[in-house]
Amino acid sequence: MFKTSTKRTLAAVLFTTFFISSSTWNQNKAIAQGVSQAPPALDCRFVYPIQMLYLSQHIKTNQFDAELEKRVIDQYIKHLDPTKIYLLQSDVATIETKLKNHFEKIKNRDCGFLDEIQKMFVDRVKSRAEFAKTFLGKKYKFDKKVEFVFDPQKKLFPKTDTEADAFLANYIHFQISNYLATDIKIPEAKTNVIKTWDRAIKRSTEVKKDEVISNYLDAFGGALDPHSSFFSRDGNEDFRIQMGLSLEGIGATLSSQDGFTVVEALVPGGAAAKSGLIQPKDKILAVGQGPAGSKGPMENVIEMDLRDVVKKIRGKKGTPVRLLILRQKSEGKSRLEVSLIREKINLKDEAAQIHYIDREADGVKRKIAVLNLPAFYADARRGGRSSAADMKKLLAEAKTKKAEGLVLDFSTNGGGSLDDAVKIAGLFFKTGNVVKQSSREEGKNEIVLKDVDAQVDWSGPLVILTSRISASASEIVAGTLKDYKRALIVGGDHTFGKGSVQSVLDIPPQSGEMGAVKITIGMFFIAGGNSTQHRGVEGDVILPSPYNIDEIGEKSLDYSLPPKQIPAFLSADAYVREGADAWKEIKPEWIKVLAQKSKERVDKNEEFKKIITDLEKTKTKGKLIRVGDADKEKEKKEKIKASKMADETEREKEYLKRPEIVEASNILMDLIKIEN
Repeated sequence: MFKTSTKRTLAAVLFTTFFISSSTWNQNKAIAQGVSQAPPALDCRFVYPIQMLYLSQHIKTNQFDAELEKRVIDQYIKHLDPTKIYLLQSDVATIETKLKNHFEKIKNRDCGFLDEIQKMFVDRVKSRAEFAKTFLGKKYKFDKKVEFVFDPQKKLFPKTDTEADAFLANYIHFQISNYLATDIKIPEAKTNVIKTWDRAIKRSTEVKKDEVISNYLDAFGGALDPHSSFFSRDGNEDFRIQMGLSLEGIGATLSSQDGFTVVEALVPGGAAAKSGLIQPKDKILAVGQGPAGSKGPMENVIEMDLRDVVKKIRGKKGTPVRLLILRQKSEGKSRLEVSLIREKINLKDEAAQIHYIDREADGVKRKIAVLNLPAFYADARRGGRSSAADMKKLLAEAKTKKAEGLVLDFSTNGGGSLDDAVKIAGLFFKTGNVVKQSSREEGKNEIVLKDVDAQVDWSGPLVILTSRISASASEIVAGTLKDYKRALIVGGDHTFGKGSVQSVLDIPPQSGEMGAVKITIGMFFIAGGNSTQHRGVEGDVILPSPYNIDEIGEKSLDYSLPPKQIPAFLSADAYVREGADAWKEIKPEWIKVLAQKSKERVDKNEEFKKIITDLEKTKTKGKLIRVGDADKEKEKKEKIKASKMADETEREKEYLKRPEIVEASNILMDLIKIEN
């Protein structure tokens, strides 16, 4: 995350000005009088100043207009009922009417319409809960043949109560099936589902005034772009904890989508990543305590507040947690029960690691290196250790061991330190520009970050392995080295496509007692002039991957910023054509040959064939939920138990056997042959 002191100071001045002018921030006076000041409550008086803070800093949107109003309405309705279980089309129309011209109301400190909408929503929750309890009465019979589309993007809000009840009946069968998949019997499953609906009532009726405001402000942020948002006071605290990596848990970044808790990314070195059992885009249906095989209860977490789900998953180091996972597979959806042992992040596992492979081609023995960088970690949060410094040492080691080529694995790298990204890109050329960050004012305040270390730490053949979950800083390095024709990009059809930068500002400044805003303040451009936004970094040689689906990528997110292009700012000093540090530019004709050879191998590879088959089936069946799948999974005994992790040697063997690693190594061997 890239910040500038100028931005933060401007925001502090702007926000403090609004506070003073509205006579709402009088803490200094209270302190002077010796009065104990309670933390300020977020209420309607502060909404307009916070909105203005968003608009004063956002890279693209800087004024209220009809389009922004439309987006806010859309996002607020999604915040209220992301699964489209509660509201009718007529309710949505009423909400849209109440939110018309709401910017002017908020400017005049009138947020009564939000209270009215919340009351309407609570009434609907109570109504749906009452139907659920009646449906689960003595005459209830579980129907495992039910099939329905749960994806809210693929269905409309129901027109009538009858239509809503019909869908809800199928959904309740699905809720029951989640418990049956964990060996719980129907009577207990019914009790648990009823408790879930009771919690839904309790949660909706106990929403406080500041939570209503917080949800609205988060919807406002989401209307600007996917990465602008509002953190409540508790949410801000959670964010700071996560940024400090002080969690003890499974090591996964979670989000709330359509009522599901979704695994966004795995923290390298965490229990989830080391187990190999959890994947990005997995949905967590239920959480249980106790070791694998435990008969303890699994608590349904669908529709549960994300913060509450996280609290259930977090825990002390060494304690077990069980997760019921819903995973998209070629045959539809698959439920898996996974058992993990909570632990702290192991820096050794998170840090850059290098592996060596001895290969023979055309009777010639060669040693190649595979360097896995799971994240761009930085000095500030690791007591002096950084990914750039570690990479520099490992490249020196690879040269000492006489490795002839290098695979740099970014396939699971979600980003991190921008400073380290710039330094790492510079390890592979002499000196020069790496990335430029633009502000909302095109051509002004552009910040150019460049590598100034004249040493070329690796001048040999270089292949960078990526996927659609390679994001942010990893895209900057891969894209820059591609622009300089320094590396061959292999793997995903393109990377994630996040080319924007955010700043987190406390509300009020320096304290965060009412929360914080996260605002997109700039866009990144790699040296060739393209932003990585949307397009990401396109692969030169594309490999089949389970991540090559439309749901993964910046361009699939609501109101994603469009890509941009500026004039290229490549540096001539980056190139070295003679001497020990000389490196060869990747030529278009090489890419064509390498891609063809790779395709011939991939077409014969059984693991890649299965990935391709699964992807094709997913396109037509992936959205359909079959309630009976829970029973099938139980019969097949597909529970996964993993309370113990494989040792380091076994993990290395498994890593090097991954099909994309093997094929990236094959491509590197071909590249070495061409360059020689």
